[in-house]
Amino acid sequence: MDVVLNIAAKYGDIFIMGTKITIITSAVATVFGLLLGILLALFRMNLFNFKPLYWLTIIYVEIIRGTPLLVQIALAFFGLPLLGIHFPSVEFMGVEFDRMFAGIFALTINMSAYACEIIRSGIQSIDPGQMEAAKSLGFSTWRAMRKIVLPQALKNLLPVLGNEFIVMVKASSQVSVIGLADLMFSATTVQGISFQPFPPLVIVAVIYLIITVIISSLIRLMENNLSKSNGR
Repeated sequence: MDVVLNIAAKYGDIFIMGTKITIITSAVATVFGLLLGILLALFRMNLFNFKPLYWLTIIYVEIIRGTPLLVQIALAFFGLPLLGIHFPSVEFMGVEFDRMFAGIFALTINMSAYACEIIRSGIQSIDPGQMEAAKSLGFSTWRAMRKIVLPQALKNLLPVLGNEFIVMVKASSQVSVIGLADLMFSATTVQGISFQPFPPLVIVAVIYLIITVIISSLIRLMENNLSKSNGR
């Protein structure tokens, strides 16, 4: 235990930086993944009556859900430059931007595929009569979805989407394979400096646990607030 505390005190700056990168990467990927997932869910439901988008969405979701996240991260980092997509190698918070972008891009793509199916099921759980009632009042399909159906679906899905955020925080540890200085990369760095393989992993595990507990608590608080507002 003393060894773990000594390592945490001595290399605290490295772990703090890794924590910041993990939180930023996970939060940005979750937000953009959720937004993209909503759009994909609408395409998946063929809301716009455009079959090519419907089939492309099905193929996209199956490919992303059927391949490992680790492979997607590697393809994003090494594959985008081959497609002519280059990003300036500037530093952000001491981290190379191209590595951070590749990590966020891969996590966003991965999140969107799972969010698509979650949101689609949430939308389909809403009483179809609400859409029909909205249309009878002169709402377009898109406006009724945006104003009436989608807000209810997202509110009902809050616990599930919160869990996806927690999953994303833990899954983001895989971006360390491309050299992004997240928490897992911090553990590897400290292992190499201190020649202590076990304590850095314990420290990182505790930090991940703290982050996920905080997120879970915030989600429960939001759920309680929503329940109270619905009870009024």
